[in-house]
Amino acid sequence: MRATNRIVIVSLLLVAGVATDARAQQGPDTAWVPNVARPAYAGGGPRVGIDEAHHNFHTASGNYRPFATLLARDGYRVAASTQPFTRASLFAFDVLVIANARGGATLETVAEPAFTAAERAALRDWVRGGGSLLLVADHFPFGAATEALSLEFGVGMSKGYTFDSTATARDQNPSFLRFTRENGLLGRHAIMDGRDAAERVSIVQTFTGQSLTVPAGAAALLRLSPTARDREPPTREELQAQAAARQRMVDSLRAALRAGGGRDSTLVRAAPMQLTGPQRFTSAAGRAQGVALAFGAGRVVVLGEAAMLSAQVVDLPGQPTIHMGMNIPGTDDQQFALNVMHWLSRLY
Repeated sequence: MRATNRIVIVSLLLVAGVATDARAQQGPDTAWVPNVARPAYAGGGPRVGIDEAHHNFHTASGNYRPFATLLARDGYRVAASTQPFTRASLFAFDVLVIANARGGATLETVAEPAFTAAERAALRDWVRGGGSLLLVADHFPFGAATEALSLEFGVGMSKGYTFDSTATARDQNPSFLRFTRENGLLGRHAIMDGRDAAERVSIVQTFTGQSLTVPAGAAALLRLSPTARDREPPTREELQAQAAARQRMVDSLRAALRAGGGRDSTLVRAAPMQLTGPQRFTSAAGRAQGVALAFGAGRVVVLGEAAMLSAQVVDLPGQPTIHMGMNIPGTDDQQFALNVMHWLSRLY
């Protein structure tokens, strides 16, 4: 299978209710160990809550375990946020991290809004009063589930899949994007500079995400070029047809195994759903995959891709292991993660 097709399958494995049994094939890279040479906080650092109350695909004990470990080594006090957002629950934290929330765990609900109107209002008011928010939402279905919240801060989401030939390294998957000082796609912001030259960010790689609008007064951290395009998300009808096609594949494989006297295999349980149907593209020029802004007395960073802040491995039957995130050599993704949190925690 060509590398350019593999990520399409991987991204669709994330759609709960369609291939939830395949999630065992994607997880944190336990062999990767973060190294923080100069921790920002010696101890008793800012309180960071990582949301896991909204069907999140990335949690502190799951796909964001490497991120949680990195923050702990930098001196933060990291905990899971397990309650709906209210004024009382939010004031337990200095920085809140929300990564890849979903509306539910079935095909019918996964792309529905993940947050109630009351939760969105509570979070908006908490940030306006001085709280800091890191909001991360990937490609479909995560943007669809999260956009109602991001719009509270003026950031729109494409909700699909973003490609940019200017940011794609040679022979790389076309949705794996590199934002570098050389290609001019890294924005100008304190997050990119860090505390000194040792923390300067020069290369950030993302691993299949969506695009974001950049509201007035905000900074585009990861700028998309004039060549960038968004593949629109599948419609509900297309998604249902894809799910039905996958089920037919699973049924066929199971029947063949039974006829041969075998049992269900990992291949059957992880049979991927193919991205089929019409490909509808729109321009993503002028948009970004990372945005930073002040909101009242608070601060917000919105990212359109989640793996850059983690270290994950993806195993598909018969295919080489895919690494995604801070475990990719030759990038500054780990430093970018630290710098984002340093800015949100007001280290500078």
